[in-house]
Amino acid sequence: MTANQRSIQTIRNRIMQAAQRVQRNQDEITLIAVSKQKPITEIITAYQAGIRHFGENRTDELAEKAVALAHLTDLKWHFIGHLQSRQSQTVAQYAHYFHAVDSVKIAERLSMQLLEFNRQLSIFIQVNISGETSKSGFNCQQWQTQPRWIEEFIQDIEYIKKLPNLSLQGLMTMAPWEVSETELRRIFSSTTALIHALHPQLLNSQQLSMGMTDDFEIAIEEGATHVRIGRAIFGER
Repeated sequence: MTANQRSIQTIRNRIMQAAQRVQRNQDEITLIAVSKQKPITEIITAYQAGIRHFGENRTDELAEKAVALAHLTDLKWHFIGHLQSRQSQTVAQYAHYFHAVDSVKIAERLSMQLLEFNRQLSIFIQVNISGETSKSGFNCQQWQTQPRWIEEFIQDIEYIKKLPNLSLQGLMTMAPWEVSETELRRIFSSTTALIHALHPQLLNSQQLSMGMTDDFEIAIEEGATHVRIGRAIFGER
């Protein structure tokens, strides 16, 4: 067993234990191995260990790796980074999931390009719960106390949901670096409460993409269904 394979087994055990602590089924949780800046050989090793979902945040890497590993037909690519309009065609062509829809404009552009490729793309709406100005996403910091704002957000979601070739899965959020466990739980639990407020009228499912190497166990305890883990699997970049 390679070091990466041992790391994957350790992560799976931690996911299972976090789920058990809150009486959740670990099968509800998708492990996304964030393979950005890692060679294809390491992706293949992780694939051999049972990983099927991989995350990239640069379109050039996504295209290169998707072409090289096209023979692995059950491998799913998740684009997890902020996407500029000029880069969206690559995501439309190769990604299976996009975790960072942070505007109506990018959703419209992806929908148009997906039609050209005759492809479907599962998407998550990125929400900014922490209020950090460095974070992208729809500003949801005060969603529970600003009803006018939530009405506008709902209108945007309703519009995005109707765009062809996009399948709206749920919400994604990112927590700040180096904050207390209390603050992490507040951010993740607020995102969970938001998706419950929106479901089932607006969202096809209650999928929540939140949690990375340093906080994924807390995210799972607060409702995450997709965790994005890189360093704990592949090591430092």
